[in-house]
Amino acid sequence: MTQTDIAIIGAGPAGLFAAFECGMLKLNSVLIDALDEVGGQCAALYPEKPIFDIPAHPAIEAGALITQLEAQVAPFAPGRLLGRRVEQLSGAPGDFTLRTDKGDEIRAKCVLIAAGAGAFGPNRPPLDGLDLYEGTGAVQYYVRRREDFRGRTVVIAGGGDSAVDWALQLKDVAAKVYVVHRRPKFRASPETASQLEAASARGEIELVIPYQLHALRGSEGALEAVEVADLDGVTRHIEADRLLAFFGLSMDLGPISGWGLDLERNHVAVTAATCETSAPGIFAIGDVAQYPGKLKLILQGFSEAAMAAHAMHSIARPGVALHFEYSTSKGVG
Repeated sequence: MTQTDIAIIGAGPAGLFAAFECGMLKLNSVLIDALDEVGGQCAALYPEKPIFDIPAHPAIEAGALITQLEAQVAPFAPGRLLGRRVEQLSGAPGDFTLRTDKGDEIRAKCVLIAAGAGAFGPNRPPLDGLDLYEGTGAVQYYVRRREDFRGRTVVIAGGGDSAVDWALQLKDVAAKVYVVHRRPKFRASPETASQLEAASARGEIELVIPYQLHALRGSEGALEAVEVADLDGVTRHIEADRLLAFFGLSMDLGPISGWGLDLERNHVAVTAATCETSAPGIFAIGDVAQYPGKLKLILQGFSEAAMAAHAMHSIARPGVALHFEYSTSKGVG
């Protein structure tokens, strides 16, 4: 059995920073995550993807951000239970019990859900024989290493930030990059969408619009071409050996959905000022949390971590006054 002040479900950026904020308030914490490493999607899906909206970092790769967050929380040495999924949660404020699929029992005074997209997985295009190409790596949904695409002819399907960002990142690595989207307008940020258009005008990227994926051509899992079709059903044959399909992630809250919390569109509803859920003593931050005005940004998850830590202090340390101090005067530890 593990005894702690705060049980943090999810060890992504928001969860790691929450452990730091708890440490600053003299609260012990344990990080629990279904993945075998900390970092959530940043580490598991796109460690080399640059992030541009982290304060004081004009650009930082997702993996490097996790490394920095680990260094920041290191003085407080939060416990880690990785490769485990929380299956059961019971109790009341000051005395919660969590049980994992590996048989761990955690006793905590508060619970903080920082589960990101929950049990996430890619939305797969409905193409015949898709699993054969997935097995060989010819079809992928994430980019862990840019170098894996060096010299490849890559078709990127999708119109959001991931599709546009990776098209720009791979254009100087791959032999050729095609971007397939069903409409001329992309859903990416205006700045990166403009960069994509400029790269297309220079011939660095070929935009295949308005088209959508139609079929995969190859043998024994080796991709030879991607067939696309326009809105009238007219097809085009694109010779390529890699397909990156960016159609978003499917979100599954898993056991969390059965804990009696108020949900809103498959997210956990919280009070904006404290990030407390409908169940007293249980809080939620990051992408999994929902409230009016919510922005799905890592930096907002950091802010929510600080607010939740302060709100949990009164439960974990009843009767102990919390005197707010700036880190510049308080220091770490």
